[in-house]
Amino acid sequence: MSEQSSTDPKTADDPEARGLRLVPVLLGLTVVSGLIDAVSYLGLEHVFTANMTGNVVVLGFAAAGAPGFSVAHTLTSLGSFVVGAAAGGRVAVRLGGGSRRTWVRLTLAAEAVLLGISAVVAFAAPGATATAYTLIAVTAFAMGLRNATVRKLGVPDLTTTVLTMTLTGLAADSRAGGGPGTRSPRRTASVIAMVAGATLGAWLVLHHGLGIPLAISAGLVAVLAVAASGRE
Repeated sequence: MSEQSSTDPKTADDPEARGLRLVPVLLGLTVVSGLIDAVSYLGLEHVFTANMTGNVVVLGFAAAGAPGFSVAHTLTSLGSFVVGAAAGGRVAVRLGGGSRRTWVRLTLAAEAVLLGISAVVAFAAPGATATAYTLIAVTAFAMGLRNATVRKLGVPDLTTTVLTMTLTGLAADSRAGGGPGTRSPRRTASVIAMVAGATLGAWLVLHHGLGIPLAISAGLVAVLAVAASGRE
C-alpha cells in the first residue's frame, strides 16, 4: 500500500488535525500535574502549585498554625496561579478564535519554558529561600496559564489538575451507578495519569531533589507542544 493511500484525506487536508489528538495530550499534562504537585508539596513546605482546591485547604491549615505549612508560600502559589489564569484567558481571547492547534502549541510552549526555568533555578540554588518562592511562583503561574487554556478548550473529563468531578462522574455515570459508563475509560485514564505522575514525582523528589522532576516535566510538555493537534 502506498504512503499516499494510507493517509487519511481529512487529516491531510485539515492542518488542525495534524498531530497528536488533544485527549492524549491532556492525559500527558495530567501526568505533569502529578509531577509538579509532588515537587511543590513534598519539596516546598506542603504547598500545591497545580491543585488549587487542595491549596485553599492548605491555606486554612497554615492560618490555623498547623506545623509544616506556610501561609506565605500558599498565598504566593494562589496569587501566581490566578495571575497565570488571567494571562491564559487573555491568550485565549487573542488566539482562541483562530487556529486551535497554534493556540494550544504556543500555550504549551510557554508552559515548557516556565517549567524549564524552574528546573534551572532548582539545580542552580537548591535549598535557598529565594529558590522556594521562585519555584512556587513560576510553576503556579504555568499551571494557571494551562488551566485557563484547558478550560476554554472544553474537552470533557480532562481538567489535567483536579479529579474530584472526574471521580464523581466515574462513579455516578458507571453502570453500577445506573449510568451508561460511556466515559469511564477516559476518566479512568485521567486518574491513572495523575497517580503515575505523582508517584514518579514523589520518588524523584525523595531520591534526587527538585531539579530532575521539573526538568522531566518541562521536557514532556515541550514534546506535547510540538506534537499537539487541534482536534479532540
